[in-house]
Amino acid sequence: MAMAKGKKGTNKPTRNLPVPSFAEERLFETQGYRYIAGIDEVGRGSLAGPVVAAAVILPSKIKAPWLKLVRDSKLLEPARREFLSHHIHKTAVAIGIGSTDSTIIDSHGIVKATQMAMMMAIRQLSPPAEALLIDFMVLPGIKLPQKGVIDGDSLCLSIACASIVAKVNRDHLMVEMDKTYPGYGLAEHKGYGTSQHLTCLARHGPSPIHRCSFKPVKDSIK
Repeated sequence: MAMAKGKKGTNKPTRNLPVPSFAEERLFETQGYRYIAGIDEVGRGSLAGPVVAAAVILPSKIKAPWLKLVRDSKLLEPARREFLSHHIHKTAVAIGIGSTDSTIIDSHGIVKATQMAMMMAIRQLSPPAEALLIDFMVLPGIKLPQKGVIDGDSLCLSIACASIVAKVNRDHLMVEMDKTYPGYGLAEHKGYGTSQHLTCLARHGPSPIHRCSFKPVKDSIK
């Protein structure tokens, strides 16, 4: 874990981590676009639960002390993510969240399901986005100007914020799903393939929210 403990159980980013910036957003702004959405997903590699995508439009002239704490959600501990998600929701011009469940993932494949979740998130934005910055991928068929940014959740501020919002939303969903489908430890590992999860899968077989097209789940079907 590349974080150091700070006050009140939060964590201070270490200096060697990438610092997301507004550079990509500024490039679109120079072309006359105002509402630029950063988009990211979480849960793509999970064995259970949905893929969740978030789209975040930040104010162009934003200045806030919490911005310097924003990083790719995978690099942040839960308390820091919750703190930042709260401030992102308070500050953003618009936020959209979309998700696709395990049945869609199994029937359409993970790439298509991820794209569908992102499209849902984009459609929820009000005001609507004028341009898109997407972590790693582009969305086929969409008419808005868009750019796929490699390592966007580490380098692009609006994508990093979308990563945080999506992660917090999905974590909350998985905690609730753990109550409905106990015995798998979903609240702890959030559906990812930990040794605990694989042991529970072998013991109980898959639940209705497991992705049966994923090999570890498929192998556990009795």
